Amino acid sequence: MSRKTNEELQALVDKAAEGDKEALEMLVAGMQDLVFNLSLRMLGTFADAEDAAQDILLKMITHLSSYRGGSSFTTWVFSIAVNHMKNYKKHMFARRPLSFEYYGDDIKNGNIQDVPDLTQNVEKNILAEELKMSCTNVMLQCLDTESRCIFILGTMFKLDSRIAGEILEMTPENYRQRLSRIRRKMADFLEQYCGEYGGGRCRCKDRVNYAIQNHRINPVQLDYTAAVEIPVETMLDVKNAMEDIDELSQDFSFCRPYRSPGHVKQLIQEFLESTQFSIVKNS
Repeated sequence: MSRKTNEELQALVDKAAEGDKEALEMLVAGMQDLVFNLSLRMLGTFADAEDAAQDILLKMITHLSSYRGGSSFTTWVFSIAVNHMKNYKKHMFARRPLSFEYYGDDIKNGNIQDVPDLTQNVEKNILAEELKMSCTNVMLQCLDTESRCIFILGTMFKLDSRIAGEILEMTPENYRQRLSRIRRKMADFLEQYCGEYGGGRCRCKDRVNYAIQNHRINPVQLDYTAAVEIPVETMLDVKNAMEDIDELSQDFSFCRPYRSPGHVKQLIQEFLESTQFSIVKNS
């Protein structure tokens, strides 16, 4: 969806709420990558992110008539997404919560030297990249749900503190303070343990077989290295302004944006062509 003025976007939303399929498809196309990337960072795995993104986009579609234009459409969708994922209990890490203490202990004491070759003839550099992206994404699960959301909105999407505060129902000042503390906590952990993004001893290439053995990556299903990356500017388009939140220099470049998988688009398209959509638009 090309960038539109507030008036143009409001007109598009109004048409979609009245059952205009083309307008609705444009709204979905404009939101699906943003919603998927938010879901991926919040939930930690591609499979869980796909499921959540589908749920969120369907909520967006079926609640369009409640959008009143008091905030930007993207802010409204993000509020739906955040509220959905705060209460989302179906994902893997809701059942198996992580902590920085567990992560650090595994890096220090994991028995990586005696694991046999499990790469199944997949190039080790590819598997190391898959592990790097998976590990740093899953590391976000060491944060509590709200802290994770603050970090993602501030670091990946770089939202203005007023917008992020509106989404999270907190003051801009509180949001900025908490974001600064959370970013520092993440950066300190990476500096202590991670050899890829900090000064630690952990190297992804050395831990590939250990990760395969512990079902952290699968050589025959490479989610991150198979995913299509999209320009970072796609994520930055959602922000109103870039703020100098603190002087932390950590790049956090593991927050790469990806195109929403075809499964998500297919399910939404099937819904738009279904009798359920006919009921929604005629209600």
